[in-house]
Amino acid sequence: MAREIIYEQRVEFGDCDPARIVWFPNFFRWIDAASRHFFIACGVPSWTETEATLGVIGTPLVDTHARFLKTATYGDTLQIHASIAEWRGKSFVQRYRVTRGDELLMECDEVRIFAGRRADGSIHALPIPEPIRALCT
Repeated sequence: MAREIIYEQRVEFGDCDPARIVWFPNFFRWIDAASRHFFIACGVPSWTETEATLGVIGTPLVDTHARFLKTATYGDTLQIHASIAEWRGKSFVQRYRVTRGDELLMECDEVRIFAGRRADGSIHALPIPEPIRALCT
């Protein structure tokens, strides 16, 4: 079974549109935060440290697919369940389920890479670092 962390997010008034429904880009902001918290919970050091030790500057997003099932509003506390669904050679699929208690509100799969920086400053995908995979499995 894949390792899973739960990141909680309280919905504030400013997260909603005039109809009091969470504006959909906020879900993507919250799952991005859940992605980093997943790695923190697994024991992965800060990206500043991984850049110095492994050459990894972060995990940028290269593809996403989301399905919205129910709405959320201010005052709600959401649970964002994050896990790695698949490890690939130079990318991985991070899976999220956003719930409010037992209600499923959103599902999302993201393809991310472990990025490094070339001498000219450009960014490129690195092979999955084994120390990070070991911590997150």
